Amino acid sequence: MSAISFQSVSKSYPSPRGPKGATFLALDGVQLDIEEGEFFGLLGPNGAGKTTMISILAGLTQATSGRVTVLGSDVQTDYAQARRKLGIVPQELVFDPFFNVREALRFQSGYFGIRNNDAWIDELLDSLGLADKAGANMRQLSGGMKRRMLVAQALVHKPPVIVLDEPTAGVDVELRQTLWQFVSKLNKQGHTVLLTTHYLEEAEALCGRIAMLQAGRIVALDRTSDLLKAASGNVLRFKTTGALPPALAARARVTGSVVQLPAHNALQIEQYLAAVRESGLVVEDVEMRKADLEDVFIEIMNRHVHQPEVATS
Repeated sequence: MSAISFQSVSKSYPSPRGPKGATFLALDGVQLDIEEGEFFGLLGPNGAGKTTMISILAGLTQATSGRVTVLGSDVQTDYAQARRKLGIVPQELVFDPFFNVREALRFQSGYFGIRNNDAWIDELLDSLGLADKAGANMRQLSGGMKRRMLVAQALVHKPPVIVLDEPTAGVDVELRQTLWQFVSKLNKQGHTVLLTTHYLEEAEALCGRIAMLQAGRIVALDRTSDLLKAASGNVLRFKTTGALPPALAARARVTGSVVQLPAHNALQIEQYLAAVRESGLVVEDVEMRKADLEDVFIEIMNRHVHQPEVATS
């Protein structure tokens, strides 16, 4: 039995553009099974459909067609059981301003019919660096502390399946390390983890398997190690100023003055550098590195450029 199963799931919305009755296809026949105990990554550009998938998983949005289950419980027909098995950390900072940290966790426990779990609450507070904030009102917490609190609320009922939707967006390095140490420990204890993130180095380090979503469709699904093996072997990195020749610009990843180009062999590296010099640009700090998950992601996204479908009813 899969921990999470998306079975031919599609979701359409009324289109904000186009003729009356037109629909926007946010998800298009998504088929995905995440096994118990996996640490699984779901990656994609903004608007790819990741949040729609999680909203359907949480029961907040209903799929237009298809079925989603959590450890065998249908998220629509058996919502209460499915929700008990899930702990979801949302992107948005949502909190109740009327309670302190400990009170909020006790109330969250009560939503799942759990009482007298102060020992687990204490462990959560300690593991997430919130112990000294237990008596603080939620309004007094910094943004990073509120983010930790979202994680604690999601885990307070000890769910077997944990969903982390951009959990480290805009937070400091200390929180990232604290969070990943704790979540990795839970994963080793048997909890299934589904992670969405724009920090691809996190996904590369943590996730055993990865799915990549583009315009509502899964365009890549494999073990992280196999995705990396299939990537271009090396990347040429150098600094320069000015515009690259068009042929190189189409293949390059440029960040400020840093240019990165996929390189399969020494001849290709020589051709790149010759083309740059012939264009009159000065090249500095030339180096080679192994392709990483960000290189794989960009390559796959460019390979599967697809416009969202707009249909009329």
